[in-house]
Amino acid sequence: MASEKTHVGSVRPSQLLWTYGPGALVDLPNLSVVTSGIDVWEKDRCQPVIENRLLAAVQKALGSQVESLRMPPFSKSDSVDPFSAEANVGVPVRPFPRWLRCVKCGLLSPYDSGLFELKENRYRPEATRFVHQGCRGSKGDQPARDADAVPARFLLACKNGHLDDFPWQWFVHSGPSDCKGTLRFFESGASLQTENLWVKCDTCGAARNMAHAFGQLGKENLPGCRGRHPHLDQFEPDCDVEPRAVLLGSTNSWFPVSLSALAIPQAKDGLAQLVEDGWSFFGEIESPEDVPLTIKLLKKTGSLPGIDQYSAEAIWVAIEAYRSRGDESVTEADIKGPEWRVLIVPSPVNDYPHFMSEAVAVPNGFQSKIARVLLLNRLREVNALLGFTRVEAPDDSGGSGSGPVQAPLSRAKPDWVPANQVHGEGIFIQFDEQSIAEWEQSSEVQATDVSLRGGHKGWRNSRHLSPPEDNYPGARYVMLHTLAHLLIRELALECGYNAASIRERIYAEVNEEGNQCGFIIYTAAADSDGTLGGLVELGKPENLERLLVQALRRARICSSDPLCAEHDPQKDRSLHAAACHACSFVAETSCERGNRYLDRAMVVSTFENAKAAFFPDI
Repeated sequence: MASEKTHVGSVRPSQLLWTYGPGALVDLPNLSVVTSGIDVWEKDRCQPVIENRLLAAVQKALGSQVESLRMPPFSKSDSVDPFSAEANVGVPVRPFPRWLRCVKCGLLSPYDSGLFELKENRYRPEATRFVHQGCRGSKGDQPARDADAVPARFLLACKNGHLDDFPWQWFVHSGPSDCKGTLRFFESGASLQTENLWVKCDTCGAARNMAHAFGQLGKENLPGCRGRHPHLDQFEPDCDVEPRAVLLGSTNSWFPVSLSALAIPQAKDGLAQLVEDGWSFFGEIESPEDVPLTIKLLKKTGSLPGIDQYSAEAIWVAIEAYRSRGDESVTEADIKGPEWRVLIVPSPVNDYPHFMSEAVAVPNGFQSKIARVLLLNRLREVNALLGFTRVEAPDDSGGSGSGPVQAPLSRAKPDWVPANQVHGEGIFIQFDEQSIAEWEQSSEVQATDVSLRGGHKGWRNSRHLSPPEDNYPGARYVMLHTLAHLLIRELALECGYNAASIRERIYAEVNEEGNQCGFIIYTAAADSDGTLGGLVELGKPENLERLLVQALRRARICSSDPLCAEHDPQKDRSLHAAACHACSFVAETSCERGNRYLDRAMVVSTFENAKAAFFPDI
């Protein structure tokens, strides 16, 4: 990462989507910086990622002007000359918050006030820091010496995606004031509770306790939101949402809004799918003589992995075949529908380099519930960042109301968005549609579904989201989601993978095109986790049978029972019933719904509900 031309640290490319994307704060050892909008990134250094279905979905969300998905820029080696051009490859950032605090004397002032100096360290970027020049201590009686200056730990944020410096002058003077004296931040007790944190003006002596910035007092003692987007260096006028004080480094200051898709073959064979994926490269080829040059370029840039496995003659035949039936570039914005249709095909395409599957037998004892099991020996997941929210997560905030607003990645409408691709393996389980349908018609299941639906409505009503019944996924989704979580927890104990690197993908849509009832449990991590083969091995019938039985038996009794089993989502307006960290919750990176819409009672019998289970007998 770079601030102008000063290298201040490094993060992994995948973190620029999930943790430190545009608008997010990066908490470095001595600095705090905000990642700038993508309109000032070096687009030419961002390698394109080809995934037409995902691009179509992004265009549906952000507009047709989006032309491509691109990887964040990154340096290929950490051991480069710090004075070389390659050392400046990275994502632009700027210091934020602007206010710094001297650790020695407590001086509180903006970094550009002339009181602080940036000490750059090219050989150790993480050691770059601000210092208070000639600090003489809080009482002014010590020898002048530079002291470290650290970012002020308080900020303002609102649900419209705005982030601003804490209004220190306003706060300490209880409103607008002509006093422009320097401020001091100090602690009055041993603990770091807000009641013991104070800010004081050196000139007029006004002082204020930081406890007055939070809760109900915060609404009375903080100014209105200025509509600031620090990553875009601009202000949006007329923000009418009350800002709230947040701590530097708090997780609610940035939530990514993203889309993901699995690379699946929709053409008749792997080569035809590759030509369709890379039609932007092949569309201008006029003769067979031009094919080798294009292949060489694609191999050098890595833009279309797998194309170099085919001969130039075969590729030319595929180009002619694609051209003869017209440019049918993918415009399908539905993400999971095409994936489901490919997964349930009796004989899937297996020569596509990003997707290889193998059908295996259904585990013994589960033939009446499970229709098909596929071992996904190879798969690729592509993720795209659309925007972000602050204060509240974006999950289930659709509809009108006072939910969080998605903040933009750039000043103008973007013509590209950050993306990344990861390779892994997985297990696909398709459930018997007739068994699911009969189970859904059970009166006990419908009663349990009413309770969850009531919690869903209460949750949306408490956030003023309208209409309150929208976006409820249904009993089918809750059952499949909960079973996926139980199996993820069991797999993590057996396969040796990091539990956070195992993810789920639930297929539970019910529409005119056909009903979905299944899920994929897969590994898709940017490191070596996910490519070792351990997960696929556990999908074989003899192993999957044992794991399913263990997961179902373990789920019947939770260490938090009877409280867990008796939980009523309608009473506390929550989005889960009999589920908790001891039995059903998984890592946030593993769950596509943030551990919401879970209920063990829909999978196995519990103390409170013994008749709504899809697997009543284990």
